[in-house]
Amino acid sequence: MNIRDSLERVIERIQKACQRAGRKMEEVRIVAVTKGVDVERIAQARECGLKDFGENYVQEARRKIEALGAEGIQWHMIGHVQANKAKYLPKLFSLVHSVDRMDIVERLERLCARMDVLFELNLSGESTKFGLDEDGLKRILEHVRALRYVRPVGLMTMAPATRDPEETRPIFRRLREIMEAANREFSLDLRELSMGMSQDFEVAIEEGATMVRIGRAIFGERG
Repeated sequence: MNIRDSLERVIERIQKACQRAGRKMEEVRIVAVTKGVDVERIAQARECGLKDFGENYVQEARRKIEALGAEGIQWHMIGHVQANKAKYLPKLFSLVHSVDRMDIVERLERLCARMDVLFELNLSGESTKFGLDEDGLKRILEHVRALRYVRPVGLMTMAPATRDPEETRPIFRRLREIMEAANREFSLDLRELSMGMSQDFEVAIEEGATMVRIGRAIFGERG
């Protein structure tokens, strides 16, 4: 699969989605999902202009970061955060999308390292997905003002897998509404919405996504 051609198609689709939503292309960041993607193909993607790469596992990310470095790249943790791996996050990643428990926040805070995080919500109610419910998010947000090092910047969700992307629209719209309500209730300035993947990122953009996590549409099916 030609990465440059695939990326150009993705960018064209993003541009059209932004036009439909009355948004600027610069408001949307592509986070290339590189789970299972080899270092050579990630390097090709970087040569095509991609700067943000998302990994699901600390060990896999560490190998790739050691091989490629961090210069000109922002590495994102987009997978479930295990408590015993939290200590590695500030060393490897610029941003963590998937914080879903207060104990992870506390562990990161104790490291005394600046860390931008998004809180993951499970809005589909699927038992196979991680994430907070709305009440759980509020309980965490009640404590954020006491944090010195962890900086909440937004929310993340994963929509159900479906053949019709329109079915995911209510999930994405709800995440945006939750962020807006949280900003009002807790006097916050959350701005990032990490939502939308290869099958539904256009709908997510129309509903306010600022980061779309795209793997298959850039790199093809993982072997």
